[in-house]
Amino acid sequence: MAYAHGHHESVLRSHAVRTVADSAAYLVSSLSAGTRILDVGAGPGSITVDLADRVFPGEVVGVDAAADVVEVARAAAGERTNVAFRTGDAYALDVHDASFDIVHAHQVLQHLERPVDALREFRRVAGPDGLVAVRDVDYGGVIWHPLIPALDEWLEIYHGVHRGSSGEPDAGRRLKAWAREAEFTRIDASASVWVFDTPVKRAWWGGMWADRALASAFAGHAKRLGLADDAQLQRISDAWREWAAHPDGWILLPHGEVLARA
Repeated sequence: MAYAHGHHESVLRSHAVRTVADSAAYLVSSLSAGTRILDVGAGPGSITVDLADRVFPGEVVGVDAAADVVEVARAAAGERTNVAFRTGDAYALDVHDASFDIVHAHQVLQHLERPVDALREFRRVAGPDGLVAVRDVDYGGVIWHPLIPALDEWLEIYHGVHRGSSGEPDAGRRLKAWAREAEFTRIDASASVWVFDTPVKRAWWGGMWADRALASAFAGHAKRLGLADDAQLQRISDAWREWAAHPDGWILLPHGEVLARA
């Protein structure tokens, strides 16, 4: 299956600003100097690099399926000596059993056709004493204001695009169930949200999605699957810019989180 978002600049723009504080706060209490971490689906590496800084001198390895994105991540790592990036397959990681203290995956399981199999692979790499940490958005719980009709179209089309190309867009609510199916026995489930409300945050999120609606893989999948045409995608793009410019603009994206041990 294809990655629903693709790697257009508008997509990497959002991925490259993520940090541990805004995307992995549920994991912070498990981090300490010397911890070894495998970050699966590392993308352009902003979270991976942040993790490396927090656990130095512990080794952190970021894995991603896209070789061009791995190169972006390597550049982001700069001169750090305790972080490396490589290409890899979430279902068949090229590392030994029980070789990392933590296996981390942010916004990854939602894009996999077999998330439970991936979790089993993460469990192998973490071993009986390691920790698996996963966090995914749940698009079924996204709410916003003002209620611009074209954004309702966006969410309906997004669900169709995501399920038609790469997995489950409402993954957040399923993480605990998937972890249980993967035979983890100690599971701590939690939740957190992203909120974009200030003029700067609205301009960033709305502008990003205005571009994605027209130029990213989302647009190509929507047309290929017969879910939208160019006129509808333009209407959605315009709606995101309208939302971003509105002084009452506000959006909340809920995320499920799981810390799991074998």
